[in-house]
Amino acid sequence: MPKSSVIGWWTTGWSFTLFGSTGKKEADLPRMVPAVAHPPRRIAILGYPIIALRLGLMIMLLIICVPLHYLWKLLGLDRMWPRIFLAGVGAIAGLHIRRRGKRVKGALLLSNHISWLDIPALAHAANSAFVAHDGLAQFGLLKWLCTMNETVFIARDRRASVTRQAEDIRAALDHGGTLTLFPEGTTSDGTGLLAFKSSLLGALEPLPAGAVIQPVLLAYEDVPEISWVGDEPGLDNFKRILARFRPIRLNIHFLPPLSGEEVANRKAMTAAAREALRRTQSSKQAVL
Repeated sequence: MPKSSVIGWWTTGWSFTLFGSTGKKEADLPRMVPAVAHPPRRIAILGYPIIALRLGLMIMLLIICVPLHYLWKLLGLDRMWPRIFLAGVGAIAGLHIRRRGKRVKGALLLSNHISWLDIPALAHAANSAFVAHDGLAQFGLLKWLCTMNETVFIARDRRASVTRQAEDIRAALDHGGTLTLFPEGTTSDGTGLLAFKSSLLGALEPLPAGAVIQPVLLAYEDVPEISWVGDEPGLDNFKRILARFRPIRLNIHFLPPLSGEEVANRKAMTAAAREALRRTQSSKQAVL
């Protein structure tokens, strides 16, 4: 997620992912080398007015959504405004989403990770909040933004708090909410999958009674132009996407939930989810 951009911080706060939540600087985060090395892509002159227009619309949307969020909270209503903001960010950026399969409401989604656009996309398509490392809670502004979107914080290195973390996740799911976790831990180039980190599911071992784990595949039609990999600075990626004239087409595949031995433990869950995504990604139907 582009921490170096203003909207990047907003999307970080209202839908933070495990990828951007380690507390490390951007340069320290592990990156995936693209399957094909792409030369630096320059923004056309006409792209800059488009960036300015879209950024202005996003700022206006934020100004509208924050007060309404607090009003809804005061009235005891559903916290929908952060997700409306994120869905709006995706729409303003030119995101066109097509859903495949059936989403299970209240599930924990395990998704591949390609771009910062994944976050507004899943907030819109799945009404999802996100699971984040508790290192993010050390930053007051980001903790405030995350809390508005009902982010669940976990600490992978403190086993003593696993029970409480599992209860927090279970409570979020019990309220009908959907949570998303990116088990790759960073973004890929979208042509394949990185290894899934089973440690990220430590708070779900054993799996709470009634919890549903659903794999989700994100497949962009123009993935080489969308993915954020290699040495490209986050701000450059953010500007490049906002400068596009063409729509960004994304297929979101909601795959069958894991069951039986697939949910026996965290390693089984990550292995089964990754295999389900791999099979779908290798299919010619993934981006059709």
